[in-house]
Amino acid sequence: MISTKDFKRGMAIIVDGQIHLILWFQHHKPGKGGAVMRTKLKNLAVGSIIDRTFRAGTKFEEARLIKKKMEYLYKEGGSLVFMDDKTYEQVILKASQVGEGIHFLKENTKVELLTHKGRILGVELPITVSLKVTHTEPGLKGDRATSGTKPATLETGAIIQVPLFINVGDIIKVDTRTGEYLERA
Repeated sequence: MISTKDFKRGMAIIVDGQIHLILWFQHHKPGKGGAVMRTKLKNLAVGSIIDRTFRAGTKFEEARLIKKKMEYLYKEGGSLVFMDDKTYEQVILKASQVGEGIHFLKENTKVELLTHKGRILGVELPITVSLKVTHTEPGLKGDRATSGTKPATLETGAIIQVPLFINVGDIIKVDTRTGEYLERA
């Protein structure tokens, strides 16, 4: 059992019988009443993110997640195929199990499968990926990074906002957690 004082980002706890990942937490002492812990939790079974407040000192069961390194191979219908590099074991997951990260997943990308008691809960992508721009409006001479943004379609089909100087064929780095443009690769 762990207490709210032991919270860390990325820790998995069991709340209401479901496994949640702690994304953010803040200890708060209001003017009157007892201290509380505000949190943002990601439900690993559903993929939803919720805000919850707990009384300071509340105890939770910690969920031990096992991370297994895998490689994304290809998409087959509504499923994704992953392979363990060491054992060559293949795992097929539904697109819903991967979540929003599916928009930034290209073949041969190394990922980590999150499992709890043998059950696959989800996929953890690398924080940044390099992707090629396949369609965007052409940039104009004098365009700068701070002057504005435009939509760009990436090789995976994702559409994100990029600076005006980015052109078709450019390779850019994207943050897989937020889907934001970071820099040219």
